[in-house]
Amino acid sequence: MPTLAFADETYAVDADEYLSDFSAWDENFARAMAPKAGIISGLSEDQWRIIYFIRDHYKKTGKCPLVYETARMNRLHLQELKNLFPAGYLRGACKLAGITYKEGYLDQSWAEGLAEQVTEGEEGKAYEINIRGFLVNPFQWDKRYALHRAWEMKMPKLTEKHWQIIEFLRQRFAKDNIVPTVYETCEMNHIDLDELQKLFPDGYHRGAVKIAGLRVR
Repeated sequence: MPTLAFADETYAVDADEYLSDFSAWDENFARAMAPKAGIISGLSEDQWRIIYFIRDHYKKTGKCPLVYETARMNRLHLQELKNLFPAGYLRGACKLAGITYKEGYLDQSWAEGLAEQVTEGEEGKAYEINIRGFLVNPFQWDKRYALHRAWEMKMPKLTEKHWQIIEFLRQRFAKDNIVPTVYETCEMNHIDLDELQKLFPDGYHRGAVKIAGLRVR
């Protein structure tokens, strides 16, 4: 298992340097990860406030707070959040708070490695998804998959604006092989966090990215 060493401490991390054990977190882990997340001048009081907000929310609910919740509860606009965590919300703020991608999407203890087959569309097409409902192979994606996922999330009918975001995500992934941050998605599509929340109330990663058939990792 990979490790990260800092200030006489050693932390077990995964291949993407997310902390493997939430309970092993301390402030030195955040300090060690800060430069890797684009924060080179030390963590400010405002950054610590967000980090502790995320950790406290996870302790109370077992889930990483949505970017909307963190911004609203801390009275932050999109640009302010971007200035604090330039690498992104999940890849910056949540990572420094010791939240792994897995923990961010689990709200109960499920067996690891469980896969599910969802049949949808003509000729019984099957889509392989992981335990958190994300498409395993992004190249299996089609619009029927997006419609099925949106229906499962109890969302209203997908509008032109929904498809604009979904297609933006798909196109950027096809071009750069990476999921754009929530900042890029808002800026490139000229929307703010409030509008994004109305479009995808389950969250950016758990809503828009999932419906687009993508995963951050």
